[in-house]
Amino acid sequence: MLSSLTIQNYALISKLEIDFSKGLSVITGETGAGKSIILGALSLILGQRAENKSIGRKGDKCLIEGIFDISSYDLQAFFEEKDLEYDSGQCIIRREIWSSGKSRAFINDTPAGLNELKELGNRLIDIHSQHQNLMLGDDYFQLQVLDALTGDKELRHNYKKIYRKYVSLRKKFQELKEETAKAAADQDYLTFQYKQLQEASLKPGEQQELENESETLSHSEEIKGGLFRIDQLLSAEGNGAVQTLKNALDTVRTLTEVYSPATGMAERLQSAYLDVKDLALDIASGQEELEFDPERMQLVTNRLDLLYSLQQKHKVDSTEALIELFSEIEKKLQSIENFDADLAALETTVKESFREVTRLANEITEEREKAAHLLEKQLTDKVNILGMPYMKFSVELSAKPYPDDTGADNVAFLFSANKNIPLKPVASTASGGEISRLMLGIKALIAGTIALPTIIFDEIDTGVSGEIADKMGGIMQDLGKIMQVIAITHLPQIAAKGESHYFVYKEETSETTETMIKKLSQEERIREIAQMLSGSGLSEAAVANAKELLKI
Repeated sequence: MLSSLTIQNYALISKLEIDFSKGLSVITGETGAGKSIILGALSLILGQRAENKSIGRKGDKCLIEGIFDISSYDLQAFFEEKDLEYDSGQCIIRREIWSSGKSRAFINDTPAGLNELKELGNRLIDIHSQHQNLMLGDDYFQLQVLDALTGDKELRHNYKKIYRKYVSLRKKFQELKEETAKAAADQDYLTFQYKQLQEASLKPGEQQELENESETLSHSEEIKGGLFRIDQLLSAEGNGAVQTLKNALDTVRTLTEVYSPATGMAERLQSAYLDVKDLALDIASGQEELEFDPERMQLVTNRLDLLYSLQQKHKVDSTEALIELFSEIEKKLQSIENFDADLAALETTVKESFREVTRLANEITEEREKAAHLLEKQLTDKVNILGMPYMKFSVELSAKPYPDDTGADNVAFLFSANKNIPLKPVASTASGGEISRLMLGIKALIAGTIALPTIIFDEIDTGVSGEIADKMGGIMQDLGKIMQVIAITHLPQIAAKGESHYFVYKEETSETTETMIKKLSQEERIREIAQMLSGSGLSEAAVANAKELLKI
């Protein structure tokens, strides 16, 4: 519910603060006093676009702030989805507008866009006037009204859960179908790549070995010459390193009996001699084995060229990466072979899921058909007494081409206000006043079943009086027992039904004219209703009638 409204520097309002109560509140005042200005300011925090001319004379900025009690509404999901700060008890919406055209909006002190204001505003306040059709012409709202009267929330909850599962499966099936088609188109190319890599017989570490071998073969003469020189230095007769170490070893051994350190020296020379001797044999063997082999060089070069070519083609930098790619292609080809079976299995699952969706949707349709007859009768009875004795109302259900998250039904409210006039859609045939009375009746029917936003009736009583006005006020009063209702009215019969009464008036100052509002005391309320009854004068009879209406 709307707890309070603050308006600063807006049109004829310098500063105005209103605290609203639960139940039915009425707002009265002379024509032109500024009731529409207050409503216009409220519309700004509900997402309506602002105009610079709305800004008052005191400064270059206007501010409108509304505080709402949202404890009866489950709005946490909305706040989390919009990344807004959530308070389960209270919501503050503020709008600031500058003469430069700049505008800012805040929800619980978090910056918000107009779309977010509208979306939240639709959950908090529903405004009806002679000039606005608003929600009654909306297909989704009509569906909500019907579902509120079915009462079977669990059925609709289960349907939504099954429908979401079906949508998920259908999406998965479509993705797999597209993937299968793409894979089939790629299969020939993947097969070609697979065979090419398979024929290459790739081995880990092969490239490094071949590159080392290529380097050796390319420098074989240089290597052979170097080995020959080393061999001469180690193994030459008489002065080679091997023979020199042998002579040194023999000499040191002759000293072991007379010189004790010679034993350690002998061991070390023995080790060096054996190592160098083995090295000399290896060098001699390497020298003999190393020959430049043109055929082997060509084979190595060709193999490396193949590896480099495959790496360049597949945009990788090693043989190991090619081996990994080969494995991936092999898995893709295996998957392609399984796609048809997977696709057929998933298609069967999707069809089974759709059958379950259809079954539940049909159950919902049956519930809606029952609720439609109930709504037709009860709404006709309620609205007939509000000055529309020939009103006819019908709910038309038609099948959607394809079920959605609400079910399989299109809902249309058809209406005729006069005799022998065919029923037509509400939005295209009903006047503002007729729609407001229809909405009053609808809200009265469903108010006990779902948490409804605050409803504001802006002079929907135009053209009615007397007994009809009293009955209209009675419906509003009953509605106010379940939800917050604010009625802007010119009729004393309706004004007297309110639990709270606010009076809008203009106050002339030396500089300007300002719109003001105040909550009336009991005595002030008697005088205001008496004034509404008697017109220009204030008679004792009018005061007595006012007290009678107020049941004082």
